[in-house]
Amino acid sequence: MSYLSVISLSDPVPDPDPELMEPIQPSVSVSPHGRFERLQEDPNYISHFTRAPGHKGQRRLHCFLYFLAGVGLFVLGLLIGWFTHTPVVKPPVPPSDSSDLLEELLRGITADKIDALHRSFSSLSDDSEEARARYLYRQWVGLGLTDVHMSNHTVLLSLPGSTPNTITDRSSHQCFLPNGIPCDQRGPNDLPKHKFPYAAYSAVGSLQGEVVDVQYASVDDLRRAKDRLNLTNQIAVVKLGQAPLLYKLSLLSELGFGGVLLYIDPCDAPPDRHTWHQAFRVTLNPGGNPAIVDVSREAGGSLTSLLVQPISDFLAKTLLSSPSTGQGDSCIPLAMPPNKGKSKVYMFCSLSLLNKCINESSLFFSFYLFADRYVLVGSRHDSDQGGGASAIMNQLIAALTEQTKRGWVPDRTTVFCSWGGSALGNIGSYEWGKDNSVVLQSSAVAYVSLNYPVRGTETLRATASPTLLQLLSCIRGGNCPGPNVSSLQLPGDVNFFANQLAVPTMEFAFEQTKGEEVPNFLSEAQFSAESPETLDPLFKFHETIAKMTAEAILRLVNDPVLPFYPLDIALDVQNKLKGNSMLSSASSLRDHTAFFQSESMRPANDPKERDPSHVRMLNDVLRDLEKSFIIPQTPPGVYSFASFGVLIKSSCLFIYLDSLTLLTLLSLCICWQTQIPALHDTGTLFICLGNKNCNVKYVKCISSVTKHLHVDFLHIFLCLF
Repeated sequence: MSYLSVISLSDPVPDPDPELMEPIQPSVSVSPHGRFERLQEDPNYISHFTRAPGHKGQRRLHCFLYFLAGVGLFVLGLLIGWFTHTPVVKPPVPPSDSSDLLEELLRGITADKIDALHRSFSSLSDDSEEARARYLYRQWVGLGLTDVHMSNHTVLLSLPGSTPNTITDRSSHQCFLPNGIPCDQRGPNDLPKHKFPYAAYSAVGSLQGEVVDVQYASVDDLRRAKDRLNLTNQIAVVKLGQAPLLYKLSLLSELGFGGVLLYIDPCDAPPDRHTWHQAFRVTLNPGGNPAIVDVSREAGGSLTSLLVQPISDFLAKTLLSSPSTGQGDSCIPLAMPPNKGKSKVYMFCSLSLLNKCINESSLFFSFYLFADRYVLVGSRHDSDQGGGASAIMNQLIAALTEQTKRGWVPDRTTVFCSWGGSALGNIGSYEWGKDNSVVLQSSAVAYVSLNYPVRGTETLRATASPTLLQLLSCIRGGNCPGPNVSSLQLPGDVNFFANQLAVPTMEFAFEQTKGEEVPNFLSEAQFSAESPETLDPLFKFHETIAKMTAEAILRLVNDPVLPFYPLDIALDVQNKLKGNSMLSSASSLRDHTAFFQSESMRPANDPKERDPSHVRMLNDVLRDLEKSFIIPQTPPGVYSFASFGVLIKSSCLFIYLDSLTLLTLLSLCICWQTQIPALHDTGTLFICLGNKNCNVKYVKCISSVTKHLHVDFLHIFLCLF
């Protein structure tokens, strides 16, 4: 409480201190009226007096000055003694530039270290996901990091049933297991192996129907099948690839099919992937915990009305009576002969549902400046894909931690995450992402995937969002990926961040495909995992992936301006539309993005241009660039982020844009296939670029087409010929 004091003028004034009174020297008074006359009355009075100097006040002033001088000398002596007896410790000096920092970072990543980390991880006595997550937690805390978190979610898992699924040929009464082995030849110890091939969250039960060969379940394949057959409750034999599996299943369900047998055509399989007597696993979960989906509870855990079962190539050939043989240049794709009669099969599918707790670990590698901007690095710790990804993750954390101890301070925070439940629909990453979606919407700038880094030794492939393509092509931490850089839909836990948040994503991986081939959704098939020691005994491929990933992370967290290149999107669009006079407006998109990129390069190259507020604003614009391509609704299995990728041959990339985005970016003209009523009702449109089969009478500009279609979005198939 404050008080205000007031001194009244009417209060008695205390007597002055006699010691404070200045002494008056005796005065000599001269007055003609005498010594004792009233001096005030004598105008001729003259007083001669002087005040003596104040010797006592000066002494006090001098004492105060001496005291201050003594205190100053004392403090000065203390400082001299402190610096004299304290050893000089030089602060850590960071590397002189980013190239030195990169060399130091890459030098700390070796194959031997990754091998040792993997052996430690794979030697756990408890192989459960929880034990693996807790092991990673202890490893990260052991590196001296404190901002480490573990989260868990109870989710619904779809696991194989108590007995293997079977397929019976009614014409020969022969029962087969999914891998093509006759049921009566099953060994007593082969039960786990035969139970592995199944479709998680499929419908369960039995079904008898006619076999219908629909090849890849493309629009043309389904139209031909519908024209000649009654498809209700029939069993489709479908090749995996060329389109997302969930999208195919949605079309098959709409056409009335009751069951689906999936296989990989031998001509599509990698050379060393022997699918002849090998089936696989797929998941029908688009992402997250299926227990929160109402249809899952009502249908006993299934996410579709179809009975779905993966089978081997041998069994597919048997059911189709196909003459195809072998692989390689002379390979003939599997197909049912035109003159083959009707063939019926009986399929039985069983699953077991389990509510189980899965765990996720996350580590916030936080520093200064833009510490509220996150670069996410994600891997998986389930037992299906071995511990190679976790070993690379731990090596990256150790190498980056070592650089921070030497004085390195990055601009942004790196968030390392290890996911559980990846094999059954990226459950852990979806649940963690949804729990933190509000923060991630404004803070996440990129996602670096370590989903399955070494799944072969044939080809090094780099995959990224369009704005990160140039960054990946410049990485020199390993062998340059060169032309094998694409922006196709990535598999794995990257799904949530690319699909729901439109965060720019990237991944390096060794695959067992030829260099000129394009990933064609074959990664949706999950085979029994080979151990990292089998694929890469010396861990040299793991080392290459780790170094390239480390360099990408360094650029993303250390560059003042995010290494995003918006011009790549415009140039890619322009190249695809080159020569089409109706699409000349693409040049406007290129000009605007070129100007924006030049503005972003100024602070990137000139430190004098790096005003913190301006750089932050610029980075936020770059971060949100790909959010312009998010579509509210998309068909099952397709990313809601419209990715313009580099494609070759005659492969098709599914791109889904809303009509407003199309009108804003380009005045695209399209082929409107009105002869497909089932798809026309959903507003499916086809962009035919250089396709001679595109009938001119169906070509309409999008502005006129959208007047006749009352749909919220357009399904657009961008096919390059």
